Amino acid sequence: MADAERLIGIHPVREALRARRRELRRVRIAGSAGRRWLEEIQALAREAGVPVEVVGGAEPRGGRSGVELEAGPLPEVSVEELAAFAGESARLVALDEVEDPQNLGALCRVAEASGARGLILTRRHAPPLSPAVSRASAGAVEHLPVARVPNLRRALNHLKSQGYWVLGADVDAAADLFELPDRLLRGRLVVVLGGEGRDR
Repeated sequence: MADAERLIGIHPVREALRARRRELRRVRIAGSAGRRWLEEIQALAREAGVPVEVVGGAEPRGGRSGVELEAGPLPEVSVEELAAFAGESARLVALDEVEDPQNLGALCRVAEASGARGLILTRRHAPPLSPAVSRASAGAVEHLPVARVPNLRRALNHLKSQGYWVLGADVDAAADLFELPDRLLRGRLVVVLGGEGRDR
């Protein structure tokens, strides 16, 4: 299928099966029985109703883990849907001109582990939510709703109208994140990060 994606590796495959946010088509496993990760992935696939093909001998393309998931693309949502999903004490992360899939994956991993409820990307100057991003995020992007917007400033203004505070990270800022008053970190919050190696 033209829109088929192949996730390779234990973490991306396991998290995609846990999250069930994309169409899950088939798991292919090469590995010896009795390995804990293999049994876990088989159990997750069974729960999700995903066919599993276990092959002997050579491992699937892409690495030593020996597991591959054929799936549909990861869906994206609108900013309005993201704000509604995130709830009253939402933490969102907005990325401005983060173009490298490895950097996007790493930021997804940090955002999800920090309790962020969603991610905002721009339509231009941001990579697609590819298998490379899922792999770099160790599967975290599978759990993180993503909205892609044509204009980040307008999206942030919309969120401000919905009661969000917007904080921007700046290496030259006088205030340190860990010194901010608690009142600025309560309620709805968007943290803006970005600009890979650029002078701002």
